[in-house]
Amino acid sequence: MTPAINFTRKANIKFTVHQYDHDESSHAYGEEVALKLNISRDRIFKTLIVSLENKEFAVMIVPVSTQLDLKACSAVLGAKKCQLADQKDVERATGYVVGGVSPLGQKKTLRTVIDETALVHETIYISAGQRGLQLELAPRDLSMAVHGQIASIGK
Repeated sequence: MTPAINFTRKANIKFTVHQYDHDESSHAYGEEVALKLNISRDRIFKTLIVSLENKEFAVMIVPVSTQLDLKACSAVLGAKKCQLADQKDVERATGYVVGGVSPLGQKKTLRTVIDETALVHETIYISAGQRGLQLELAPRDLSMAVHGQIASIGK
């Protein structure tokens, strides 16, 4: 069990685990999930860690089919500037390896923003904390679990 799965169980959130054979040569993790689980890229949400000018980190959750809008990210977080965190910082802050970063069960509690398009779907898919594992859950359950803010952060 991953920390994300343990966190979800402890929080009494209804979820389903989906497993697939991860190809180690693949670095387009979200695309691989869509292909292997035959799910629309709009329902698969990637977990991105951003760094703010004050060295604070935050979690941004956007569909695989979009990119993170860094200007919108900055505005939502009330920051002058926000950029994607480097791999070492991501792994240190979350306890997960890149490609398997889950917004649930992270080492540190970080501010979290979920793209508003998540609410269009009854359930969405997020990383279960390991490459080859996805959690399917309701977006409102995810938002409550991470005390997340819903905003338009994708483009």
